[in-house]
Amino acid sequence: MLYPAKFDKEESGLYAVSFRDIPEAITCGDNYEDAVRMARDALLTSMDFYFEDHRKVPLPSPQQEDEVLIELPASVFAKVLLLNEMIDQNVSNAELARRIEVKPQEVQRITNLEHNTKIDTIARAIHALGKQFELRVV
Repeated sequence: MLYPAKFDKEESGLYAVSFRDIPEAITCGDNYEDAVRMARDALLTSMDFYFEDHRKVPLPSPQQEDEVLIELPASVFAKVLLLNEMIDQNVSNAELARRIEVKPQEVQRITNLEHNTKIDTIARAIHALGKQFELRVV
């Protein structure tokens, strides 16, 4: 998942970075390379706000001419898709746990960005929501 980011070079030489799809992700860097590193971190960190508040994560819009694409790790992207589908269907952690026949604590781990969850587990959870999880190389 690639999110478009705007890099604005300030008079001081710093780069301010913002994401129009994820307004919580705002950062800056001492130079361009630092700003790219900070943008990746800000994008990833901002996902916590959506998960904590149980809000849908906006999916990335098409890149505009003056924007740079910043990648959200695939493991996080998969959890974003799961969260968004759970919200769309109004499915709680407890209900998802019942559907995939695990304890509710296990679903809490699946939807925790800090927890390393096997992709098969996320796919099983998405399947329990009546959706198909696909990976592609393009």
